[in-house]
Amino acid sequence: MEDGQVTLEVAEGVATLTLDRPAKHNAITNAMAEQLMHHARAINANDAVRAVLLRGAGTRAFCAGMDLRAIEAFPTAWDFRHRPDYPGAVRAIRKPVVAAIKGWALGGGFELALAADIRIAAESSRIGFPEVTRGWVGGGGASQMLPRVAGFGQAMRLLLTGEPIDGAEALRLRLVEQLVPDAALEVAARTLCARLAALSPVAVQAVKAAVRQSLEAPLTAGLAYENEMNVLCLAAMREGPGR
Repeated sequence: MEDGQVTLEVAEGVATLTLDRPAKHNAITNAMAEQLMHHARAINANDAVRAVLLRGAGTRAFCAGMDLRAIEAFPTAWDFRHRPDYPGAVRAIRKPVVAAIKGWALGGGFELALAADIRIAAESSRIGFPEVTRGWVGGGGASQMLPRVAGFGQAMRLLLTGEPIDGAEALRLRLVEQLVPDAALEVAARTLCARLAALSPVAVQAVKAAVRQSLEAPLTAGLAYENEMNVLCLAAMREGPGR
């Protein structure tokens, strides 16, 4: 029986997803990956959820990535190809996701954070992509998202060396949006989630959809998509309060 779990709690419009395996730096097992995917689908289906907080249990880590024993559990590379895509599950959440990062956030752990929309880091944060030192490349989005966030050269530096950086460097490289003392992390992340949850869910989800579209669409198509989101929000406003 694998240890660890991913828990989901919903209160006052905010869903809290907690990676709960602190003894192992919240490294993701296959069972935890499946749980995270299940919770992500539940969040999308629950209209009471308006914002999401993604956090790690304990004080030492946000997430150390995928447990290496979980990789060994796949009998062939083909089986591994069809592994549970836990960063993809977070990317597929339609509501805004805030990642609260403390301690170690390595490999697939920071790919989870990259899948979120806003990242708040504690001063203790240590972020890195060690996959190259083990002979492979990450498969959860780092090579695609890092150049978009930090630029080509910095993405290459982080991915080719595998060397971790601290929270201050992560803020400078725009990998995180806010850096706070460790003791203030939970309050800062929950305060932001509460603020997002108080806004129109249609407007918030439309903003997220439009900005995500900008990462993939040509400008003309992106502008047209933004206008459609604008019209959708107007229609929702006319339906009544709460929209």
